[in-house]
Amino acid sequence: MQVQLNAPLFNQRLKSTLESWKNASNDGDFSVLSDVDALLLAAGDPAGEDEAMRKGVAFQTWLLGYEFPSTLMLFQKDHLYILCSASKAKILSQIKGSGAPVPIDIYVQARAKDPPTDALPRFLEAYTGHERVGTLMKEKHSGKFVDEWTKALEGAAKKPNVVDMSAAVSAFMAVKDEDELKTIRIAANLTSTLLTHHVVQKLETILDREAKISHEAFAGQIESRLGYGEGDNAKGPDMKVWSKGRGLSDVDWSSTEFCYTPVIQSQSTKTGYDLGPAAESSPDNIAHRGVILVGVGMRYKSYCANLGRSYIVDPTKEQEAIYSLLLSLQNEMLGLLKDGVIARDMYQRALAFVKDKKPELERHFVKNIGHGMGLEYRESSSMLSAKNGRTLRRGMVFNLSLGFQDLEEGGKKYALLLADTVQITDDKAICLTAGSKSVKDTLFFADSEPKADARQSGAPTKKAPTAKNGTNGNPSPVKNKTAGGKVLRNKTRSAAQEELLQSTTAKITEHQRDLHSRLLTEGLAKYSEGEGGTGGKEGKGWKRFQSYKGEAALPKETESLRIYVDKKSQTIILPIHGFAVPFHINTIKNVSKNDEGEFTYLRVNFQTPGQLAGKKEDTPFEDPDATFIRSVTYRSPDGHRFDTISRQITDLKKEVNKREQQKKEMADVIEQDVLVEVKGRRPMKLPEVFARPALDGKRLPGEVEIHQNGLRYHSPIGSQKIDILFSNVKHLFFQPCDHELLVIIHIHLKAPIIIGKKKAHDVQFYREASDVQFDETGNRKRKYRYGDEDELELEQQERKRRQAVNKEFRAFSEKIAEASTASTGDTLEPDIPFRELSFEGVPFRTNVRLQPTTECLVHLSDPPFLVVTLGDIEIASLERVQFGLKQFDMVLIFKDFTKTPLHINSIPSAQLDDVKNWLDSVDIPLSEGPVNLNWGPIMKTINDDPYEFFQQGGWTFLGGSAGGEDSAGDDDSDTESEFEVENDEAESSESSVDVSDYNDGSDASEDEGSGSDFSSGESEGADWDELEKKAAKADKKRVENGKGHDSEDSDRPKKKSAAKNKTKPKKR
Repeated sequence: MQVQLNAPLFNQRLKSTLESWKNASNDGDFSVLSDVDALLLAAGDPAGEDEAMRKGVAFQTWLLGYEFPSTLMLFQKDHLYILCSASKAKILSQIKGSGAPVPIDIYVQARAKDPPTDALPRFLEAYTGHERVGTLMKEKHSGKFVDEWTKALEGAAKKPNVVDMSAAVSAFMAVKDEDELKTIRIAANLTSTLLTHHVVQKLETILDREAKISHEAFAGQIESRLGYGEGDNAKGPDMKVWSKGRGLSDVDWSSTEFCYTPVIQSQSTKTGYDLGPAAESSPDNIAHRGVILVGVGMRYKSYCANLGRSYIVDPTKEQEAIYSLLLSLQNEMLGLLKDGVIARDMYQRALAFVKDKKPELERHFVKNIGHGMGLEYRESSSMLSAKNGRTLRRGMVFNLSLGFQDLEEGGKKYALLLADTVQITDDKAICLTAGSKSVKDTLFFADSEPKADARQSGAPTKKAPTAKNGTNGNPSPVKNKTAGGKVLRNKTRSAAQEELLQSTTAKITEHQRDLHSRLLTEGLAKYSEGEGGTGGKEGKGWKRFQSYKGEAALPKETESLRIYVDKKSQTIILPIHGFAVPFHINTIKNVSKNDEGEFTYLRVNFQTPGQLAGKKEDTPFEDPDATFIRSVTYRSPDGHRFDTISRQITDLKKEVNKREQQKKEMADVIEQDVLVEVKGRRPMKLPEVFARPALDGKRLPGEVEIHQNGLRYHSPIGSQKIDILFSNVKHLFFQPCDHELLVIIHIHLKAPIIIGKKKAHDVQFYREASDVQFDETGNRKRKYRYGDEDELELEQQERKRRQAVNKEFRAFSEKIAEASTASTGDTLEPDIPFRELSFEGVPFRTNVRLQPTTECLVHLSDPPFLVVTLGDIEIASLERVQFGLKQFDMVLIFKDFTKTPLHINSIPSAQLDDVKNWLDSVDIPLSEGPVNLNWGPIMKTINDDPYEFFQQGGWTFLGGSAGGEDSAGDDDSDTESEFEVENDEAESSESSVDVSDYNDGSDASEDEGSGSDFSSGESEGADWDELEKKAAKADKKRVENGKGHDSEDSDRPKKKSAAKNKTKPKKR
């Protein structure tokens, strides 16, 4: 097949190369070319597979898209000469007449069996005609073609002076265009997917089983994920791994390879830890303790991406601290690396950060913190070192490699490494590689449970300090009940379940105690002493308003010196002592009218400080100490006129208040930038979808398009459309149609936009999953479904249709995420709700199913939608948690205390443990209480002085960590027990009243009824002794019938103990 060159791209890059060369004297990156007449790019026979890509080959590939061995290219500022074989000349002829910026001459070198041509002499003449020529002096080439060129050059009478142009060639390729960046992002996704879904999982297995495998063999297993073998025995890429990656469905696997054989190092590596580029995996077996370094780099269409990670088994506190320092340093550097900064300054900033945090680590810090990357894995002229004065530019890509070497722990040396591929933008660096970087993902702890097998007793299992074993934070029951691989049988099933529940509760209590302590510490640090609070007044200030600019602007109606309402100027003009005095409607509080005898009195009340007027009490004034008129009263026998004036003033006041309220509601609405449409190709589309909020007109399906910087929804009716820019997208959700009627792509916005005439925080695109409905009662059903009376085939078709719709919507959501990441640089991934963690509740006025996602708590099935970002939650308060109540409430308090807390009411009590487990698993502090709290005054108090609030204990007034500190009450004395029962009953009654006010009585009445039933049953039912007699009779009867046992070890309470516990009927 004929090789097709991208001629427009070649012309564009050749033009940029020549322009950079011409301006070399003004740019330090190209200064070596300032006095050079020509550039010679030589290529001999292809390099070996194990040899790194040469700079000359990289430059060729950058210009032409392919490597052309045995080819010479001579660049002049006004001409390009190429010397190559006939077959290559045929391919290169595509760029000759394609509108190149300079003329191109291609000289065809004759083959050995053909008569000689003048190609080589003519090319040599052009080369020797220059005084100074730039070339890649460090590269040595071999091959017959190069030998002929060397021989001809030696026989030349005149030879030009040569200059090394390596730095300039690197600078030509340093700034990547959008096509290059897209390719590098794919390479980064490949690398991240391999690490997350294969390397880490395989490493865990090796450590768990203490498998004996060498570093070299493990690296070979990783490398084989791209395929191995030849001929009939060849195996392709392992799609079980790659299918889990994002945006890898269209990857050209023939263009995918490793930059280098993966590097695995551990404590048992004989040569020691090596953080340099020449590091290799040794044949020694992997150690199952200490630090394990992993380095993986992948190349896609010749462009590189790389990452490096450190995994620590049984880390010490010092090692944990150093690794946390690495994470902090990387975050710091990502904010500093941006367009215009100097490479050496970045290294000095990194070194200063280490010196400030841990001065003793300065001598262990790496000598450079990374290097430029692209077609070359390591661009030596773009090192982030203390001596490189090169300026970083937008579009450059670096391997940011941070680490400490020659560290010592327990007499053994170790090193730590954290490397990622990053892209430079105008204001920060974007991390292109991801996965397995946080503390909980990289620290392994040995299993402390006793094992029957001594060999297994030290097998490490992955368990970070705050990690949870199960989906909801529940440990696996089997894992907690095994010893030597066999289930313990010395406990009954109920006892084992009770022990499991107690251990889970203990873990949650311990974790919550840590979270509450951290919350208090962070609160004190955030609100420093003396700052005080805002009290919710930060948006309030003295608002100036003006009715008229001067007396000339007064309306003519004022000449009669009568009360006049000027709606246009929003002013009331009152006659006072012979003068027409205008008062803006904002100065007027209200107006009242009274009839007394034959006169009607009209009283106008003004806004003044010091009034106890509820919400208006804190209204600011320009000078509160000035003299204010509180009211003005007029008397008139014309009651009809005063009726009209009173109504006009009241209506104007309502209209102004309504306008102010609308303006306040629309204050956070933004006007988006213009959507940049895709040019040169059709945009990716998702057809036959409906939008919510719906556009005006008839309900018809439209289509969603992905453009350069956003999405556009087209309605089939006229020119109606919805534009959403990627820069305004906060969360992207994909909800499949499993157990649902709709398949949904939901977008939660950072700032609301106007759709129709209303503002919207959320935009949703959906399609109904079920087939079109039709009448199934006639002959049509019999005709087409004969033999399928049970409709099994219909169910299969429905299942397949739902799977196809899910696949289509999921693929489109991934394309949206990929386009958004490419446009904004911020990583966006589609979030999928976890239905198995869902629970029911009432966040608005309807009972709905709430589903957690990775980052949010959502309800997406019906409007009004609910999207709560978990990172914005300060604490969760569980209210009405009482024995006997069927439901409880949850209040989410946000870190922004000016936001109103979110109430989710009427959650079934059966789901209390699930909700607590979920909140604990996502590190949200929680508390329990028996009654509902009035959060309005509470938040006002907190906002008045947050520092004082945290000084006095912060959220400890809620009762602490999920009842963990109240559980000790079960072992108290009898008197205390009686007090607790009465207290619980009182609180239950109070709780029911509060919730009734809040929920209009619907849900609360149900709870109140159940609570009263419990109380009456306790007072009017059988006492403990009577119940004990009945139980004894039942046991005796069961023994006589052979269905029970009369063991002395029975857990049933005896009468003697019952007498002491008469106050505990609720434990029946």
